[in-house]
Amino acid sequence: MGTEIQNWRLELDYDQWIALPVSGPRPSARYKHAAAVVGEKLYIVGGSRNGRYLSDFQVFDLNNLTWSSIKLNVDPNSKTVENSTPEIAFPAISSHNMIKWENQLIIVGGQTKNISDRVTVRFINLESHLCGVVETTGNIPIARSGQSVSLFGSKLIMFGGEDKSRRLLNDVHVLDLETMSWSDLETTQTTPAPRFDHTAAVHAGRYLLIFGGCSHSVFFGDLHVLDLETMEWSQPEVQGEIVAPRAGHAGVTVDDNWYIVGGGDNRSGAQETLALNMSKLVISILTSVKGRDPLASEGLSVSSSIIHGEKFLVAFGGYNGKYNNEVYVMRPKPNDSAHAKIFKSPAAAAAAASVTAAYALTTSEVAITDTRGPNIEVDLSVEISTVKENKKLLESSLSDIQAENSALQAKLDDTNSTHVELSKELQSVQGQLVAERSRCAKLEAQIAELQKMLVSLQSIEEEVQEIRRQKAEFDRDIEVASADQRQSSGGVWRWVAG
Repeated sequence: MGTEIQNWRLELDYDQWIALPVSGPRPSARYKHAAAVVGEKLYIVGGSRNGRYLSDFQVFDLNNLTWSSIKLNVDPNSKTVENSTPEIAFPAISSHNMIKWENQLIIVGGQTKNISDRVTVRFINLESHLCGVVETTGNIPIARSGQSVSLFGSKLIMFGGEDKSRRLLNDVHVLDLETMSWSDLETTQTTPAPRFDHTAAVHAGRYLLIFGGCSHSVFFGDLHVLDLETMEWSQPEVQGEIVAPRAGHAGVTVDDNWYIVGGGDNRSGAQETLALNMSKLVISILTSVKGRDPLASEGLSVSSSIIHGEKFLVAFGGYNGKYNNEVYVMRPKPNDSAHAKIFKSPAAAAAAASVTAAYALTTSEVAITDTRGPNIEVDLSVEISTVKENKKLLESSLSDIQAENSALQAKLDDTNSTHVELSKELQSVQGQLVAERSRCAKLEAQIAELQKMLVSLQSIEEEVQEIRRQKAEFDRDIEVASADQRQSSGGVWRWVAG
């Protein structure tokens, strides 16, 4: 095992997953737990298995590849954790979030046996192993599970989830970790559809990205962006691979890349490990696994870690028909640095269009009114050239839009043609249905007549039986009469005796 511990990094290619050769006992297999890497240790809290919530606190050492269980104690200076006992200081919990903040792990929301009306924030001190409930103030959100929580400076941004009545949510709340005060975010433009079991990430210290998730009947594969300066939602176009909708996946950011692992749609697990370049808005598939691989699971976790100076992704747990407790690592291939993308919200795009229009109008007015010297003419030629370039760009965009409109019109014509054909087919089927109904009515009438005849036949059969009975009785009477007549006449024996 010692050699394996030393050599697994040498055997690992870029963008490939490998299961670590874990030494010793492992924690219970689970999903919908929470995970965080601190230094070179992976911390796991809670989760669910066979419908039962878990309350354990586990740590995996990424150097010696061993698991250990940590016993927690209730902080006497903290609000008591619900259902805590001397043996179990932390509640059994599932579908929660965990963020490392200073020397603590902050746990937000989730499902417990007794869910309060408002979101509960808990803490675990990594040094003393004391735990408790954080007293929060402000406009505390309603309790929920399956939400996303992202660290933004000294604040946590929480989006969506479902409440204890299974009502889907798409609200945004902020917890200031320095004051432990909650506040709501008032956003504009089109908000993402209510959802849970999605993933979220913060990019360039300004943008909150939301990907995937599900309602109670629909799985999403869309990307939404909230500009945390303008508080405007947008849904930018993503280039690259087309990926299937999913929920229950896990995500982690490394530099400009957002790595998304696992998830599924209740029919099959998502087999691809995705990388979304947040600066270029290009999504790619790094690798794929087999259908029943633990990495194609729902409710797994993925974290990032630096091991001996190299960046790694660390995945654990999940459910894909069976519960998993393997630890997988991937070494992502470094990519070229890129400038942070400024997402154009609808309002920003409109403002840019207004500035361009005003600039063009000003340029045209200068060209008409200023004819006072050669220097002015040179400046005007430059501006006119710029306007012509803008005109070419607009004409090119117009051509693209017209081509797209033509394609859409062709699709519409095809759809209308298909609709006409389907209408004809429907009418034909309806005619056949009417004919079949008439035929069924005739058959039912014939059946009724046959039933009447059957009743008549039964009556006739009874009469025939009665006649046969009477005939049998008549035959017996005749035989008795004949016997009496022979006895009274003496017959042959009387003649012989004489």
